[in-house]
Amino acid sequence: QVTLEESGGGSVQAGESLRLSCVFSRYTTSALCMAWFRQPPGKEREEVAIIYGDGRIRYADSVKDRFAISRDNAKTTLYLQMNNLKPEDTDMYYCAAEWEEFYCLNSRYRSWGQGTQVTVSS
Repeated sequence: QVTLEESGGGSVQAGESLRLSCVFSRYTTSALCMAWFRQPPGKEREEVAIIYGDGRIRYADSVKDRFAISRDNAKTTLYLQMNNLKPEDTDMYYCAAEWEEFYCLNSRYRSWGQGTQVTVSS
């Protein structure tokens, strides 16, 4: 059983920055994909950023050039650096990870954190 725990959310003004962290109870070295999602109220979760085990990274168009996903050298923590935050970035943010190829390729994550709230005011 893998546990993921997010932290770093909060309330900021537009244009400010936040750094989200997601601590894994299992090393991320073997994870095939690790991602950040956000979920607007009443809507499905949307992928914000993903980093694959081979280092490839992908961002949603809405956050490209503002957000950066990374992991620490010890491979135990996933990060999301969020710069130039906008009110539309207000959401609950979740980290997720997958260790099996089928689930990773189909974005069917089975390991999720509990979420951390990000609120951006104008």
